[in-house]
Amino acid sequence: MTKEVQLQKYQYALKMLDTEIEILIEEFANCHGYNPVEHIKSRIKSEESIKNKLSKRGLSYTERNVLFNVPDVVGIRIVVSFLSDVYDVVSLINNSHNLIVKTRKDYIEHPKESGYSSYHLIVLVPVYLSNRVEYVEAEIQIRTIAMDFWASLDHKIRYKFPDKIPDDVSLAMKNYAEDIKELDKKMYHLNQVMNKYQANI
Repeated sequence: MTKEVQLQKYQYALKMLDTEIEILIEEFANCHGYNPVEHIKSRIKSEESIKNKLSKRGLSYTERNVLFNVPDVVGIRIVVSFLSDVYDVVSLINNSHNLIVKTRKDYIEHPKESGYSSYHLIVLVPVYLSNRVEYVEAEIQIRTIAMDFWASLDHKIRYKFPDKIPDDVSLAMKNYAEDIKELDKKMYHLNQVMNKYQANI
């Protein structure tokens, strides 16, 4: 695998994805008078992380293995205000003429065993090169502020306990995930109440 060529292709894909998401969100805000996004974070997975991911699967670091086994070399996380905003953003991406949705996983309706909640999409991003168009896979994660807070803490805990998270810590995180789920529901309903008041102004 030629590092420079591959990184360039992924960098181009990230720029395309960033621009497309920005346009979709701006158009939504103009149409609805409301921007659902709190913040967006994008990244290219480091070469070390790619190698580690392949190594865990018993695979060598080759162009083919990266292509077929690491769909999240390009990643973007969209953090929104309310639960309903997650699905509004999903709808925007589904209707994009420039992105092709390959797979989707709704960890909000079906959380992971750990309690993790988020909405994941793997999309194909067109990269326009001088003599061809290539489609590069990218992962989009969409979650609420509360979900992002939980995921951030979970990441730090897993870093501190790389082998196995203590049972009491794991149980506590699962319970907190349920608390956050209930909080998201309450904030969603509060937002609906606020919208009714605004509609009557």
